[in-house]
Order: sequence, then C-alpha cells, then structure tokens
Amino acid sequence: MEHAVVIAGGGPTGLMLAGELALADVDVAIVERRSSQDLPGSRAGGLHSRSIEIMDQRGIAGRFLSEGQVANLGQFVGVRLDISDFPTRHPYSLGLWQNHIERILAGWVDELEVPIYREREVTGFAQDDTGVDVELSDGHSLRGQYLLGCDGGRSLVRKAAGIEFPGWDPTTSALIAEVEMAEEPELGIRHDAIGIHGLGRVEYEIRDGEVVYADSGPVRVMLTEEHVGATSEPTLRELSEGLIAVYGTDYGIHSPTSISRFTDMTRQAAAYREGRVLLAGDAAHVHAPDGGQGLNTGVQDAVNLGWKLAQVVNRTSPESLLDTYHAERHPVAARVLRTTMAHVALRRPDERTEALRDTIAELLRADEPRERFAAMMSGLGIHYDLGEGHPLLGRRMPDLDLVAADGPLRVFELLHDARPVLLNLGEPGGFDITPWADRVQLIDAKYVGTWELPALGAVTAPTAVLIRPDGYVAWVGDRTQLGLADALTTWFGPPTAA
Repeated sequence: MEHAVVIAGGGPTGLMLAGELALADVDVAIVERRSSQDLPGSRAGGLHSRSIEIMDQRGIAGRFLSEGQVANLGQFVGVRLDISDFPTRHPYSLGLWQNHIERILAGWVDELEVPIYREREVTGFAQDDTGVDVELSDGHSLRGQYLLGCDGGRSLVRKAAGIEFPGWDPTTSALIAEVEMAEEPELGIRHDAIGIHGLGRVEYEIRDGEVVYADSGPVRVMLTEEHVGATSEPTLRELSEGLIAVYGTDYGIHSPTSISRFTDMTRQAAAYREGRVLLAGDAAHVHAPDGGQGLNTGVQDAVNLGWKLAQVVNRTSPESLLDTYHAERHPVAARVLRTTMAHVALRRPDERTEALRDTIAELLRADEPRERFAAMMSGLGIHYDLGEGHPLLGRRMPDLDLVAADGPLRVFELLHDARPVLLNLGEPGGFDITPWADRVQLIDAKYVGTWELPALGAVTAPTAVLIRPDGYVAWVGDRTQLGLADALTTWFGPPTAA
C-alpha cells in the first residue's frame, strides 16, 4: 500500500499529526500496535493553556472542555503558577486523563477519514531518493514519501534511522498504578526520606481550585522507589511491598488495571530529521513527568510539523522548509528537559534541597518571575527565533475579537482549516497577495483594544500580521509591505506565475 505519509504510533502526537496532514489533503496513514484506542491506566493528566488554544485553532477545543476539569494547577516546586490574569481565552489547564484525550483526538481523526493499521508495528524501513519502504510486524509493507516516528521513548524509528539520543540516565524511579483497594486509603500526598508518594481516586472533581476525590472507585497510586535500576515490568507484589514500606499497609490492593514504572531519564534526539524520516513527541524527547510537559510538547511538535510537511508533500514549498521544524522545536524541548531536571533536583528529600526549594519558592511568589515561569510551563511563552522585529514575531497570535465586513470574527476561527492568514488591520484593500491567493487567506478587519502578550504585557498594535497555520506570527508590518513577499515565499512557497 502507498500513502504520502506513514506515521508510526497512534498516541496523542501521532493522532494530532495525522489530523493536521489530513486537513491539508495529504494521504496519511497511522500504524498502531493497539487493537483500539483504549489505554490501560491514566498516563498524562491534562492539557496546558497553549495546547487548549491549539485545539481551539482547529475548532475542537469544546470536545475536550466538555469532558475535562478546568483547573489552575500549574506549579513549580510546589508554588502554584496562577495564569488566571493571562491574556488568553483559556487562562487555565484542563484536568483530563490521556485515555480521554486520545479517544477525542481519534474521533476527530476518524472524521477526517485517516486509515489506522491496528495491531501492527513498524519493524524496519529503508529510505531512498523518493520515499520510504516501511516493514510491518504482520509481514506486509507500506510505502510513503515520508515516515514519521511518533512511537514513544523507545522509538524503533529513531534507532533504525541511526539518530543519536544523548542525555542523562535516571536518578529516581517511581511506580504508578491504578488498582482497587479493599480498605479505605489515606488519600493525598506524602513526603518521606525516600521522596514523594501519592494516593488519589481516578475519578475526581476540581472545586474552587482544589481536587476533591470521589468517595469510591479505583485508586491511582504513585510511589517513589528507594532504589533505581529495575527495568522489568513491575508486579502487584512489588506495588504491595512498596505501599507497606511507606504506609505500613497495602490497603488490600487487588484488580490492577495498570502498573508501570517511570523514571527521570532525560534524553533528546540529536536531530529531529534524517532524510525522509522525522521524529515527534516522546520519540524525540523523554524526561520526568513533573509539570505535565510531555504530552503537551508532543502535540505542539505535531502542529509545528504538520503544515510544513503538507506543503512539501503538496509541492508548494521546497523540502528545506522541513529544516525549520528541528530549528524551532529542538530548543523548546531542550528547555522542557532543563525545567523537568530542575523539578526533580528540587524535590530531593534532604534539608539542603529544602532550603533551595524554599528560596526559589520565595522568588516565584513575585509577579515577574511567576509570569515568566507560568508562560513557559503553559506553553504560552514559546518564541520561535524568526529574527529581529516586533515582539509578536515568532510568538503565538492572540485570539482577538475582530470586526470584519461580514461581522464579528475570532482570529482562531480563521485557522480551523489550518490555512495561513494575512490579517490586514489597516485600510481595507491595502494588500494584494494574488500570487499566493491559492494558499493564503487575506482578511481585512478591525480590532479595537490593547494588544497584550503573556509575561510581556502590552505591545504596539501592528497594521498587519501574517499568521502561520500553527498560529505563530511569521511577519509583522505595515502598508509599505517591507519583507512581506520574502516571508510569504519562505513559509508558503514561491509565488504563482501570473
């Protein structure tokens, strides 16, 4: 079978990438080892503000918001990073377990008619000048112009592509499980000489910013282990022994739906691309789960890569556009790695670390550091280096309430189909982009109000902005249109000949 793009892995990153490519009419298929989207256990616990905005840009945020719990639970070293005063429609995070996030994304991808080859894995591949032959575990093969490795931290695609995965070995490990308990457990967080442990019901509500657990039902267990080293799959017996060591009882645990182990191993792919093979999500970066950064970083990798790859496949842009994927996303994940390593270091249970933790907590209670860290942790502060210029350049475009000829309009509504937009806020008719009209929308509109960016504050109102399909600003200018043709060519391909 032939497809333009083959995606290895149908987790959140792979699903998001498939959706992005399908919106651009690219023939994309997913290879996924699971028989359905069912995911044993909870894994990641939610979406940060920028990820919710990304879903809003595609018109699907409501699907997540209707099932999740709105919360302001972002934190660093135990200090709550309140973003309720940030200039965004979504100044919060969303508590929603990964199995639900995947199910909702899979529903969207299904509507876009993306085929998923289930109960199969990519076992190898060979690339040539025009594409990649992908071998599957059932003996069949697929041919694609590009292969995308979204197959997790142990990525076969990354290894087979020969991409180095440098970083740091684990210093701490923890067991995580969902189980039934015969006795009533002591819910909440516990600190001891080994580290942090937690028991909480899988079902919960958030009321006035506080987590309120259900009265009954399965319990989510997180236990820091005394020693790092075990690489085997953990057992119910190990979990029982761990609980007894910390709580003096295992509360009569039984009927586990999942038991797994995670560590703070921290690694990042040296390159996100090797020829016709590209990596995204955990295949490109692994780190401790502190701060809930992993799933969000992967989904945002997908939204950065999707439209670029679509333009290359559809031959509107040269292949060199793909180099901007590594250039933009590698530094973002490097920052995430650094932040999660700091998180882990600061939760060591000794008195010197406690003194350092208290000192940093004191700093983070001041507005400027809180805003800076909150912008980073929520994804709202991401800045791609697109050169000198207006503060908007390379940053997310705010979802402004515009007034256009046809009536009121939100910026994010213009991005539902993942098509770029030249937004003219000056005199109507001031721009002519006919050579790009087949791929860039030109919208004349008015905006009355202040322009404000998270952590940066108010910025000068621009006359016009060029917005990429991922919602980041590629050009800011005025009626002189200085640099506009270059920006259009760089990001959306050469002009069509008259």
